[in-house]
Amino acid sequence: MRIEMRSARGRLGLAAGTAMAAGALIAGAATLNAPPKAKPAAPASAAKPAAPAKAAVAARPATAHLPGWNGERNAYFGDLHVHTKLSFDAYIFNVRASPEDAYRFAKGEAIGHAQGYDIRLVGGPLDFVAVTDHSEFMGALREADDPKSPLSKLPIVQGLFSPDHNEIAKAFTRVVTAMQQNKVPREFADPAIAGRAWREVQDAAARNNDPGRFTTLVGYEFTSAPDGRNLHRNVIFRTAKVPGLPFTANDSRNPEDLWRTMDGWRAQGIEALAIPHNSNGSDGLMFQTTKFDGAPMDKAYADLRRRNEPLAEITQIKGTSETHPSLSPNDEWSNFEIMESYIGTNKKITHFAGGYVREALKDGILMQEQHGFNPYKMGFIGSSDTHNAAPGSVEERNFFSKVGREDATPELRGSVPPGGAKTWDGVTGGPNVNTARFQSWGASGLAGVWAEENSREAIYAALRRKETFATSGPRIKVRFFAGYDFPADLARRQDIVTQAYAHGVTMGGDLLAARGRTPQFLIWGVRDPNSGYLQRAQIVKGWVENGVAKERVFDVACSDHLPLDRAAWRCPSNGAKVDVSTCATERFKGDVELRTMWTDPTFNPKQRAFYYLRVLENPSCRWSTWDALRNGTPPNPNLPATIVERAWSSPIWYEPSA
Repeated sequence: MRIEMRSARGRLGLAAGTAMAAGALIAGAATLNAPPKAKPAAPASAAKPAAPAKAAVAARPATAHLPGWNGERNAYFGDLHVHTKLSFDAYIFNVRASPEDAYRFAKGEAIGHAQGYDIRLVGGPLDFVAVTDHSEFMGALREADDPKSPLSKLPIVQGLFSPDHNEIAKAFTRVVTAMQQNKVPREFADPAIAGRAWREVQDAAARNNDPGRFTTLVGYEFTSAPDGRNLHRNVIFRTAKVPGLPFTANDSRNPEDLWRTMDGWRAQGIEALAIPHNSNGSDGLMFQTTKFDGAPMDKAYADLRRRNEPLAEITQIKGTSETHPSLSPNDEWSNFEIMESYIGTNKKITHFAGGYVREALKDGILMQEQHGFNPYKMGFIGSSDTHNAAPGSVEERNFFSKVGREDATPELRGSVPPGGAKTWDGVTGGPNVNTARFQSWGASGLAGVWAEENSREAIYAALRRKETFATSGPRIKVRFFAGYDFPADLARRQDIVTQAYAHGVTMGGDLLAARGRTPQFLIWGVRDPNSGYLQRAQIVKGWVENGVAKERVFDVACSDHLPLDRAAWRCPSNGAKVDVSTCATERFKGDVELRTMWTDPTFNPKQRAFYYLRVLENPSCRWSTWDALRNGTPPNPNLPATIVERAWSSPIWYEPSA
């Protein structure tokens, strides 16, 4: 059996001024906000930087440009959240693919899946990838599976490598619980074991980094989960210069200690950033309005957090963390791939506030208004969190899920009736205790950046300045600018990108107040040619009014020349439908490109605000419906039959005059 995944090449190397209708989406060069400067704190770990592995490509002169260099920047797509056999959980799930295999997969080669079939990207490689194995007990399970290793004799590992799915699930819960309670045997934290695995991560990145064609970034996942509440971060390094060992949740579960350690690394010339993910599984803890210990936030805390966490991962396999229907009841599209359980268990989330990025952005501007600091000035990316060493595995039609053999078949993930049944009549559950959780997972997401070239330096610089966007899987390209002096015909000009940069700020930036002026916004989205057509473009606005943070969603561009209702700020339906019996989509509805200028009709120059762009595709079949179609059975009636794929830009913040 061969399952193939599509991946559209994200890099555009066309000359400035090329028309959008031809598929170019390029932007003019600009100097955006640099990372805030602060005096680095003392390192929380005494580990010394590891000697970088020998790079596959010789260093180039600082002034030289790589092939495809574009001063107006190209769109690149990648995955910054990838697990291999070095992660304790992936190894338990029978994944034996290495970091080397992950990079081979990202570059278009086939690799083996834990279930025994081959998997492969279709349509071209990704542009950039970071392997981010769990730093906690990195490589330990691989060594515990060796009968010659002392780790194999420990009680905690007994049953971990059973062929029975339920036994593995129980063993996995046992290990995770021990981690959360800090009761894992100390032998698992042997620095020598972690050092061997960490070196393997670095060496694979060095061998596969190919400037101008494919970028690897060294990284790892900091896996803190106090009481099961997710506080995970992916730590991404700018260069091959990295610490001797990662700072892990075994050192401290408090993310503030991670950030202080990162400041210490920076003092040693090691530059890195952290990206929180699955805030939806934090039960309100990820973006709470106090420090980790419950103390009030202050400016020093906000600066520390923003310096080290400029981005948030808002979508991935374990759900989308943009917003929740209970937090955004007036957003008709808020109920998108919502996961309402803890990470790794079926325990239900009870606190949604503090768990979603839109609410965090609102809390941030409110704190800025009331206290003079904002800890939540975050750009957006998506990534997959694959535990199959398969970066970019985000297509609905060819979904093989996330955790090795545990969810590798439609029956295991509950998208087809169990036991070979042909209907859902009388079905009350699935064959796996985790089926309900697997059903909430999505085929998502990808990170998009705008950078001059495909290199570590350029990709990392884009991440730092937040000139980033997220997609739920398709290679939708989005641009978003705000300014006061755009030419009146900007949306129709050949030099649109040059003018947009020259007279405005792009996603991730601050727009300062201009006396007596109202800003304009340039909205621009282009479909993935291998995915659906675009249905509408929207602006999500948050603002502070009379001491309260509010939000509103504006439709700003409609497909099919449909008229925009400017009273309600909604597009009419374009009538695009999906035949769920075949998963055929509407061929003659929707647009290749949505591009317009917009002025906020509710703009108040005294009100602090943020804006971000959301672009929606026409509806299409969800992965669970594709599973059912191939199985010759009806879709699971308890699951959405269709989804609306989408992309999000990073926000632009409007800062009123003091």
